[in-house]
Formats: sequence, C-alpha cells, structure tokens
Amino acid sequence: MTDPARGTFVLEGRSTDDGGPIRLTVDDGVIAAIEHTSRATSADWISPGWIDLQVNGFEGHDPNAVGVRPEATIEMVRALWHHGVTAVCPTIITNSEEHMLAALRAVDQACSADPLVATSVLGIHVEGPHIATEDGPRGAHPLAHVRPPDLEEYRRWQAAAGGRIRIITVSPEYPEASAYIEGIVADGVIASIGHTAANSEQIRAAVDAGARWSTHLGNGAHAMIRRHPNYIWDQLADDRLSAGLIFDGHHLPPAVMQTMVRAKGLARSVLVSDALHVAGLGPGEYALPDGASVTLLPSGRLELTGTPFLAGCATGLPTCVSNAIRHAGLSVQEAIRTVTANPAGLLGLDPLTGHDSLRIGARANLTVFRQDPQDLLLAIVTAVVDGTVAHGNVAPVAVTG
Repeated sequence: MTDPARGTFVLEGRSTDDGGPIRLTVDDGVIAAIEHTSRATSADWISPGWIDLQVNGFEGHDPNAVGVRPEATIEMVRALWHHGVTAVCPTIITNSEEHMLAALRAVDQACSADPLVATSVLGIHVEGPHIATEDGPRGAHPLAHVRPPDLEEYRRWQAAAGGRIRIITVSPEYPEASAYIEGIVADGVIASIGHTAANSEQIRAAVDAGARWSTHLGNGAHAMIRRHPNYIWDQLADDRLSAGLIFDGHHLPPAVMQTMVRAKGLARSVLVSDALHVAGLGPGEYALPDGASVTLLPSGRLELTGTPFLAGCATGLPTCVSNAIRHAGLSVQEAIRTVTANPAGLLGLDPLTGHDSLRIGARANLTVFRQDPQDLLLAIVTAVVDGTVAHGNVAPVAVTG
C-alpha cells in the first residue's frame, strides 16, 4: 500500500453540521478555513471523522487471532479508512488471559510502529470475559473462558496494552461487578453493560457504580425473553446510559431501531459496527480465534454455525449509518452525530480532535461521503486522518495570504 498523502487541500460539499454548502481548507493537519458558499458545487457531504467504538476485525485482519502480530491491527485500521472510519477502538474479546494479553500487547505495538494508526486508535475496547455464561447473552464468546471480574487481571491487561484500554464490557450479574466497575471507572475507563442476563437490581447497581454505556443493546441476549421487566428495558430507561447500537440490518429490525433511538434520545445513541474479521469477505464458513465455526450467509447475516445466534457483524459503519436514515427515521445530520459527536462525547474527547463538529483550528479528521438518492446508501469518497488523506484523492492547493 502506498503511503497516504498529506498537504494543503480543499474539500467542497455540504456540511453535516448545518446542511449548508461549504469550502473547507486543510493546512498543516488542521482545518484552516471554512467558507460558507452560496451554492453547493459538489454532491458530497463533509462530516467530522467517523468513530467506531467496537471493531473486532475487518477484511480478513483479526487482532484477536491466535499468534496475532501488530500488522493485524495496522491493516485493519487502514482497511477501515476506506469505509470512512477515521478513529476506532479495536475490540479484544473473551479468551484465556494469556491470549488476551498477547492481543492487547499487539495493538499497543501496532500503535508504536505506525504513528497514523496510533492517531486512529482512540483506545482499546475489551469485550468480556466477565460476561454471562448462558447461551444467548453470551453470544459467540467461548464459555470455557468466561470468568468473574478481577481487578488484578484488569491491571495486567492495562499494563500489556500500554494504558490504552478505554472501554470494558462487563455483565453486572457477578457479585464482584460493582466493585470492579468502580475500580476501572476510577482509572478513567468506560464501564459498559453487555452480554448480560442481569436482573433489574443488578443493572441499577452497575449504573450506580459508574457504568455509562450499553454494549450493542438489544443483542447479546436470550432468543426468548421475559416481556417485563428485563435487562433491555432497564437499560433503555436509564438516562445515565448511552447505548451502542448495531444497525447492520440483521441485529435489529427497523421497528426496534426506531424505538431504541426514540427511547435513548439522539444524544445517547451511538452506532457501532461490531465487525468481525469476516466483514468485507464473501459468503462461506469461517473460524473464530477459539476454533468455533461461523457462517456468513449470502444475505450478509453472520451466525454461529448450526445455531440461530448472531456471531457479530459482517459489514461496516456506512451500512449502519444508511440504515439509521432509512429505517430509524434520522436525517443525514442526525445519523452522523451517532458516529461523531456522540461517541466523541462518551470518550470525553476534546472538540479540537476533529471528531465532534467541523470547526476552524480542529485537527483535520474528516469523512466525505455521497448518498444515493434512490436507496439512501452511502458511498465513502474521502477519509482524512489528522490532516493526511488516508483514502480517496484531493487536489493540493497553494494557500496564499
């Protein structure tokens, strides 16, 4: 792959901040100027750089693989640039402690080896192993490696990760859960409720302890569930929790997409891909790091082979954003908030990092896309990472004055 281009350049299109036509100049890695023009000279939309807080792998690159090397994270992040994702939390899932430590170490090494990848990696999301043991809530996570929360294990993870862990998904049903959540939150890590069969009291105790997010709410759940109360209603109702939502068209049907966004409110809704390494590959059978078989159907649905349970997502964030517009009733500007300002706010990012809104002086993290007027699908045109054109082409310009 050729090195991404960097320089001074201009982007023209409609701003996702207000819908108006703009001419945006990037110089020396920052947004140097935003000129509001009288008419649009391009059909493109210009947005802050997209963030995906949950990516397990992409286009064959798997940071969770056995014997993983730093190159897996580097190539995964570079592949995501082509899909408009300029910032990501590589997600390390349930496995033995030895395996997880090696995977965390490899992500840290990837960031040390490639400065632009390091800019894109906002932190690591550890999903498990402190999750439900039951089929359904456990999802595709291997039962043999599910275990109770342990702050000492967390500290070993963080040491291996070079301090890069920013999110941990945990089920509140363990007696140790509240103390664990308090401990990681005190370290500045986001505690997220997920893959859980917890009751209402346990959910409330987790939020009281500092949990602030729900991992792919509505999924990682029983196939048949008590109508009420249940752990989905409890998380939807608590305004202290933002919600991660997978809008790939398989994890949640349209009516549920609409209902969850309405219940949580736009500001607390965060789209994630939950992509596995099979995302972007063709239909067929593939293996997870623990050897379990998953089947990618022609429809794009990814299942644990021989079961009705989803095994993760096999598509990228552009499809999820498109579905937010097509099925959840969001405008383009509202849908873009769920992959920019909302996850940026959850992580506590400074607005000048360039993932919140388009503003002069912010780092140039930008996603340029085009929307098909017929089916509303989005096509990524350009991705800019910290002032570097990581995907697409732009014409360099001479800035005068």
